[in-house]
Amino acid sequence: MSTDSTTPTARTERPESALDRFFEITRRGSTVGAEVRGGLVTFVAMAYIVILNPIILSSGTDVTGVPLDFAQVAATTALTAGAMTVLFGLVARLPFAFAAGLGINSFLAVAVVGQVTWAEAMGLVVINGLLIVLLAVTGLRRLIFDAVPMALKTAITVGIGLFIAFIGFVDSGFVTATGANSPPVGLGAAGSIATVPTLLFVLTLLLAAVLIARKVKGAILIALVSGTVAAVVVEAIWNLGPKIGADGQVANPGGWGLSVPELPSTLVSWPDLNLVGQISFGSFDRIGILAATMLVFTLLFTNFFDAMGTFTGLSREAGLADERGNFPRLRSALVVEGIGAVAGGLTSSSSNTVFIESGAGIGEGAKTGLANLVTGGLFLLAMFFTPLTTIVPTEIAAAALVIVGALMMAQIRHVDLTDLSALVPVFLTVTVMPLTYSIANGIGAGFVSWVVIRSLSGKAKQISPLLWVVAAGFVIYFARGPIEALLAG
Repeated sequence: MSTDSTTPTARTERPESALDRFFEITRRGSTVGAEVRGGLVTFVAMAYIVILNPIILSSGTDVTGVPLDFAQVAATTALTAGAMTVLFGLVARLPFAFAAGLGINSFLAVAVVGQVTWAEAMGLVVINGLLIVLLAVTGLRRLIFDAVPMALKTAITVGIGLFIAFIGFVDSGFVTATGANSPPVGLGAAGSIATVPTLLFVLTLLLAAVLIARKVKGAILIALVSGTVAAVVVEAIWNLGPKIGADGQVANPGGWGLSVPELPSTLVSWPDLNLVGQISFGSFDRIGILAATMLVFTLLFTNFFDAMGTFTGLSREAGLADERGNFPRLRSALVVEGIGAVAGGLTSSSSNTVFIESGAGIGEGAKTGLANLVTGGLFLLAMFFTPLTTIVPTEIAAAALVIVGALMMAQIRHVDLTDLSALVPVFLTVTVMPLTYSIANGIGAGFVSWVVIRSLSGKAKQISPLLWVVAAGFVIYFARGPIEALLAG
C-alpha cells in the first residue's frame, strides 16, 4: 500500500487551501474546527502526564541513591511530548499525540535504576529507540505489522478500548484495589461511590454519553469543560484537598487524585531543562553486557508492541485504516515513533510513544495531523504554565477515556467469533491488556495463543513465518524473569 493512499473515509471534494491539501482535511471528512476541538480534547485527556510522569520517575532513586528532580522532569515531559506530537503531526499527518509511555517509565523507576544510574538508564532508552528506528527504516517493523492477522488487529483495538476504559475507571476512583481481599478490585470506596470526585466523574461521563447520543458537536469537550467548572466550584466550597499526602500515601480518601481543581497562585513558571542530554552508555560496564542487553530487550518489546497496538486501535477508530489494518504513511509513523523513544531518553523524560488518550480527540472528530499541532502546541505552552495544567482533575479527564473505550469496543463486530480457533486468541488479547495493565502483554498472549491453537488446529500454513518468530520472542519476553536470574547466576 502506498504511504499516501486514500483512506476509507476519503472524499472527492477538492481541498480549498494549502493547509487543507497538506493535512488532507477534506479528503478525510474532517474540518478545521473538528481538528482544533479534537486536539484540545486530546491535550485535556493527556495533560495529567505532565504531573504523573515526574511523580513516577522522581520516586525512584538510582544505584547511587540519586533521584530525578520533579520540576525538571515535568519540564522535559512537556517539552518532549510537545515536540514529538508536532513532529508526528507534520510527518505522519495523523491525530496521534505523543508523551512518556507509562509502562516504560514505571519499568525504569522500579526495575532498572536499582541497577544503574539514571543517566545510564536513559542511555538504554536511547538504544531501544535507535533499534526501533532501524527496524522501521529497514521495513522489518512494517513486515511484522502486516504479518498480524486482521482478527488479532481488531482484537488489539478492542483490548485497547477496554484498557483505556479501565484506566479511566481507576483514575476516577470508580474502580479501586481491594488489597488481599477477593475480588482484587471493587467499586469505589468499600463498594460504594462515596466521594465527590468520583460522583463528578459519573456525572461527566453521563453528560458526555448523552451529548454523543444526541450527536452534539464537541460533546466530549463540552462534558470535560462542564465537569472541570463543577469541580472548581466544589473544591472552592468544600475544600476537599488532595488524596495523597506529602509522604506519597493516601491521607485523604475523599480527596482528588493527581491534581486539585483550583486556580493556582502562580500561573507562569520558567522551565528547568537541565536534564536534556544527561545520558550515559556505561550500563554495559556496570552490570555486564548480558544483563544490559536483557533490559534493552524488555524495553524494545514493550515499546514496539505497545505502539503497534495503539496505532492499530487509533487508526481504526479514526476510520483511517484499510481492510488490512494499514493506515496512511505507516512507515513514516513507525520511524517517528522510534524517534520518540530516542527523544525521551535524551531529555530524561522516558521513552515517548503514541498515547492511547489520543482516542479522546479522535472521538471528538480529529482525523489529521492538524489536531497534533494543537495538542503539541499546548504541551509546549504547558512548560511555562505547568501550574495551570493541574486545574483539570484526573477524575474529570477519566470520563473521556471511558467514553472512548466504549466507542472502540464496537470494533468487535468485525471479528468472526464462530471460528473457535480464533476466538480464544482474540479473547486473550482483549482481556489480558486491561487485567495486566499492559498493551504488550495482551498482544503477546494473543500472538502466542494464535500460533499454538491455529497450528494445532490444522491451520499452520495460514500463519506467517514472521508471526512464529514474534511469538517465540514473546515467549522469551514472558519468561524474562527466570532468564535474567539464570544469566545473573
